[in-house]
Amino acid sequence: MSPQRLLCWVRRTLVALAVLIGSLAAATHPVAAHAGSLGGSLRSVPAPFWLVVVSGGGVVGVSFLVSAFVTDDETLGAFARRSIALGRPVELVGRGLQVGGVVGLLTVVAVGLFGPKTAIANLGVLLVWVGWWAGFTMQTYLVVDVWPLVNPTRTLGTVVRSLGRGPTRTIPEAVGSWPSVVGLLALVWVEVVSPLSANPRALAVVVLGYSVVTVAGAVAFGDAWFDHVDPVSRVFRLYGLLAPIQRTDDGLSVSFPGAGLARVETAMDTDDVAFVIALLWVTTYDGLVSTVAWGRVLDALVPVPSWVVNLVGVVAGFLVFFVVYRRAADSARKTAETYVTGDFIAGWFAPALVPIAAGYHLAHFAGYVVGLAPALATVAFDPFSPPANITVLAIPEWFGSLQLVFVVLGHLLAVWVAHTRSFDVFPGRLQPLRSQYPFVVVTICYTASSLWVVAQPTLGGVAG
Repeated sequence: MSPQRLLCWVRRTLVALAVLIGSLAAATHPVAAHAGSLGGSLRSVPAPFWLVVVSGGGVVGVSFLVSAFVTDDETLGAFARRSIALGRPVELVGRGLQVGGVVGLLTVVAVGLFGPKTAIANLGVLLVWVGWWAGFTMQTYLVVDVWPLVNPTRTLGTVVRSLGRGPTRTIPEAVGSWPSVVGLLALVWVEVVSPLSANPRALAVVVLGYSVVTVAGAVAFGDAWFDHVDPVSRVFRLYGLLAPIQRTDDGLSVSFPGAGLARVETAMDTDDVAFVIALLWVTTYDGLVSTVAWGRVLDALVPVPSWVVNLVGVVAGFLVFFVVYRRAADSARKTAETYVTGDFIAGWFAPALVPIAAGYHLAHFAGYVVGLAPALATVAFDPFSPPANITVLAIPEWFGSLQLVFVVLGHLLAVWVAHTRSFDVFPGRLQPLRSQYPFVVVTICYTASSLWVVAQPTLGGVAG
């Protein structure tokens, strides 16, 4: 199959999948379904959850069967290794991004502490949830990762470190990247149990505290802090590998979405695998906690404080996801009949999980950004005295079906990345395919469980 025919087939397949899922959802009996995350909720999905689960898992399984026919190096190389160089970016743009990041941080803290107390009217709240965690994160995996330039704590840490004379410390090898795993789970847990999306003062205090700790870490450990400890930087780095535009030593290059993940040359260590699993889990957990089903769990455990239940939930869910994935890696060692260790297989295929997390994020936040973008623009004109009436766009009913498409497309891209990576390690044509059998089963389970969460009615639909 030539690269041109492959591109044509991919485009037709994506269009057909979008039409199929949208048609199925529109033709079925409406049931309120959840599609929200991190301080916001989206339009209900008009489809029964059993249809969502079965169709989503079935599409992922069929996609593996289709990709199994593509086993020649030319076709796989067209996806993973071909790119177009764009040249070096203008240095002035980089400086502007650094200044903009610092100004944005100061704005969030200042307006959060001294601006309006209502979340929808507070620029700090809208900047964090709509502008940064929703919009900026989306452009990171859809376009290009510029967080290393925008990151205000990195910029401030570099400035402070340049003024000092102390040596840069090193992070012990035994510690590795485990602090970032704990940090990511802790951040999501704090967001769930605290009113960060509704209380501008609380949000400003948390942002300020996190920034102080991060700048201090950058001063003490340099770039190693962002490479191994800071969970936010690690999230953006992984999402950036999914983007079609990559920042390289020679400038910018354009390739297929996900090609950066397929080109990762080494297997991830166990701590890095754990971070990818944590990123995948928190996207699901973040939606789960706002469903009626989770509310019933909290009600049933009423004597236990809700923050304890949520803490157990975020840790237990991560452990389940991690153990299931490691079991799949050990099983792949047997199905592929290879002498490669299970640890290596787990680390080699871990990058393929990133598109799944990105698909969930896009489904959760695409409508969120569209709906609240006018509010962000309106409040930005006068942060301390916004108008009394703030415009919020109503998301159309059909957008719920589009959310399902985003989730399924993320899983399809994950299958393709794993398929491409398998041929870089396992010889022949059958052994690479056999290595993916357990991971396809796990991916279908991830799809079914996550789409089940999407198809659950929510406790509330207030954004922001």
